[in-house]
Amino acid sequence: MSESSTAHSRLAHMPISMFGMVMGMAGFTIAMQKGEQLLQWSHATSTIFTYFTYGLFGILALAYLAKLVKYPGEVRAEFNHVVRLSFFPAISISLILLSIIALSFNKTLALWLWSIGTPVQLLFTLIILSNWIHHEKFQIHHSNPAWFIPIVGNILVPITGAALGYIQISWFFFSIGVIFWIVLLTVLMNRYFFHAPTPSKLMPTLFIMIAPPAVGFISWHALHPSGLDDMGHILYNFALFITLLLFFQAKRFVTIPFGLPFWAYTFPIAAMTIATLIMHHITGFVFYAYLGGFLFGFLALLIAYLLVKTARAMWAGEICVPE
Repeated sequence: MSESSTAHSRLAHMPISMFGMVMGMAGFTIAMQKGEQLLQWSHATSTIFTYFTYGLFGILALAYLAKLVKYPGEVRAEFNHVVRLSFFPAISISLILLSIIALSFNKTLALWLWSIGTPVQLLFTLIILSNWIHHEKFQIHHSNPAWFIPIVGNILVPITGAALGYIQISWFFFSIGVIFWIVLLTVLMNRYFFHAPTPSKLMPTLFIMIAPPAVGFISWHALHPSGLDDMGHILYNFALFITLLLFFQAKRFVTIPFGLPFWAYTFPIAAMTIATLIMHHITGFVFYAYLGGFLFGFLALLIAYLLVKTARAMWAGEICVPE
């Protein structure tokens, strides 16, 4: 096979889940911004990662657009896939996360990104929920934490929306995300308690369970910036418990061979890091400072590891291949 045909076939097999890389890098960048703000440090480091994250999104967006134009059947097949369908909102979530990053340096850019990402997120939510309701193919063993992705995007909307003054829109999306998070959590717990365990390849997606309560706490704080109330305590502490539960099972995760699903670790840990730094800022409790520092250090090492492993896998032709 020629180099040209190889490149084309790899484009055809580019998975939509690659946008999870943008989510992870954006979460890390926002966590870095929050840390620099609390420590009153220069924003030079987060600026570098801002450019990298925006560039990564641009490259992946153009590549997937090329796939859509050249291989529409492959995109259609992904959209009809029982697992990959849930990753399509990673595109709109990436736009919303990029708008959160932009809040600190360009509110006009933040508004544009949010204004594009928010309706696209709503559209994906409506389409995916409609598919779930009127399906003929989904079984209980198809349910997995990636199903939270279409929901988490809605909970993210208020972070930029409230900062820009769009309070009612923010409450609309927050309500969708939180209520359906509880519904999907019930479905997943039923699957885990009474049915077959998650396949090892998808084990990293278990960390996505951290994201809804962690992001929920961040959004709740955006909607209630004056202080910490009972709901804020509940959201944060439930996220903390899920984090402890998953770290308690660390032995199960370290034996899994590397693959793109490893990026599912990053955004949830970033969300928990940001939530913890906010808790420290609100309460002044030193425990949250140490926990936030530990989580950020762990996240930084994880991001470095995944960037190296992903680059090597791409160079070796192990990514964007038939599943």
